[in-house]
Amino acid sequence: MGSVTTKKHANGLDYVDVNTPLCKARIFLQGAQIDYFEPVGKKPLLWVSSADDYEPGNGIRGGIPVCWPWFGMSDNPDFPQHGFARTRLWSLESVKMRDQVVDLKFTLKVSEEDKQYWPHDTEVEVLMTLSDTLSVSLVNINKSDYEISLTQALHTYFPIEDIHQLKASGFTGSKFIEFGNGPFAQEQDGVDFTRETDRVYTDLGETQELHTPDGIIEVSRENSTSAVLWNPWIDKSVRLSRFNSDDYLTMVCLEAANVLEDKVVLAPNETHTLTTHIRWK
Repeated sequence: MGSVTTKKHANGLDYVDVNTPLCKARIFLQGAQIDYFEPVGKKPLLWVSSADDYEPGNGIRGGIPVCWPWFGMSDNPDFPQHGFARTRLWSLESVKMRDQVVDLKFTLKVSEEDKQYWPHDTEVEVLMTLSDTLSVSLVNINKSDYEISLTQALHTYFPIEDIHQLKASGFTGSKFIEFGNGPFAQEQDGVDFTRETDRVYTDLGETQELHTPDGIIEVSRENSTSAVLWNPWIDKSVRLSRFNSDDYLTMVCLEAANVLEDKVVLAPNETHTLTTHIRWK
């Protein structure tokens, strides 16, 4: 059957350790952030920088940070980038095992301090299903008596061995904004990497693939027509915190999102669930 236990990192962060016949995984309560997922008999599907120190209060540089309730910079420049959920302590609400499959549910209570950023009455959950594949869902429930809107992303970091050999595919028919310019029509199905890449895609099909020297990683989404494709390349790598100057060579982010015209708009009592599925193909 396997085991699901709560442990403590050397730097004090609590995490959930999953060990089953199908996978091994680690999920931190800070940020409800999974930083390790390895299907049995295959290589890990998530990347973390060796420069990250796992200090409490810092989002982990890798895995799947939860960007909520906004992606990128807020309209208020004093607010934290990518929201506040990724540095807050979530509660592990439930653990269920179905044969060799593990279902986890995490919830976040918005503190009085964080109501300065997010004064709305909402419930937010992260659901994870772990087998030989990984599914992560970000659930929003509007408990207010008025409409609310938000942007969000599951900021997934993937290990890709060599950025020069990576090809991302599945982008035909979409459009993207990059470095504040665009939108540009995506004319080719594939994307190669020869410079800093920071594309926000919309009108995007539900499945993309990362063709790496170790195999093909399939990344699909539900309730999302937008995604972010990011590699910082050389100059930006030097400026990033908790990131080695050569880390850009071995990682790429392909993030399930609800951004730009794909933002989430919730009527009172309405629910929205953003999901990403990842697997070795």
